[in-house]
Amino acid sequence: MIVDSHAQIWVREVIEKLPKEMVREYEKTFGKRFDYSLEDMLQEMEKNEIDKAVVVAVDAQTTFNYCIPNEIVAEIVKKSDGKLIGFAGVDPHKGVVALKEIEKAVDMGFKGLKFMPHLHMLNPNDEKMYPIYEKALEYDLVLLFHSGTQFHRGTKIKYCKPIYFDDVAVDFPDLKIIIAHFGYPWYEEALAVVRRNKNVYFNIAGWSPKYIPDTVIRQMNSILQEKVLFGTDYPLMSYERVLKELKDLNLKKETYEKMFYKNAKKIGII
Repeated sequence: MIVDSHAQIWVREVIEKLPKEMVREYEKTFGKRFDYSLEDMLQEMEKNEIDKAVVVAVDAQTTFNYCIPNEIVAEIVKKSDGKLIGFAGVDPHKGVVALKEIEKAVDMGFKGLKFMPHLHMLNPNDEKMYPIYEKALEYDLVLLFHSGTQFHRGTKIKYCKPIYFDDVAVDFPDLKIIIAHFGYPWYEEALAVVRRNKNVYFNIAGWSPKYIPDTVIRQMNSILQEKVLFGTDYPLMSYERVLKELKDLNLKKETYEKMFYKNAKKIGII
């Protein structure tokens, strides 16, 4: 079984709602257009034996007018015949409204929340985030955070440092946290936070595995074997390429099993 902990659902109706300059930046950085259908994604998943994939909504309306609506993602998930798992977007600047959005998201079947600290312009340990964490705990939701470098024009990378997750993990020891992209370039910092907090995991989404730093590879194949999650950031990275390069790393059998599905099950994605 293979579970992708981090993918995008950039179908036409989603792309049309994103700020055009940010879409152009994505296309420039990754050298491809991001307009595809649900059928395209499901075919790619089937071809590469991906059983399930998390797809994310994003709500950063109050800062950058960046929004992938929960309603659109929920509808797409519903049409996927159980292949896709939805993580909702919540704008922490909306206060009580954000908390109500979490309740709606649960009613729509979302299993987690996705946050982009650089788009929210808040560190993960900002006090504005804490009522959201309390509400997430109430519904046993998994929290997926962008961490590390990013390519959104006009945003600041300082909000994406992984050290801030340590405060959150200590203050909310039962909160399920995923640090996306292993916090690059601060990957040693991210791995330290993951190692010392039982409730914090990391994924390898958005990376060509052959370029993942050796430190990350060594730890995911040893002391952090229980904490690593498979992820692609599809369509930024293709399933075919990521799976081939992961195989070429010749990791331990148990590392592949835990990364591909056992850790996803443990944290509550499936």
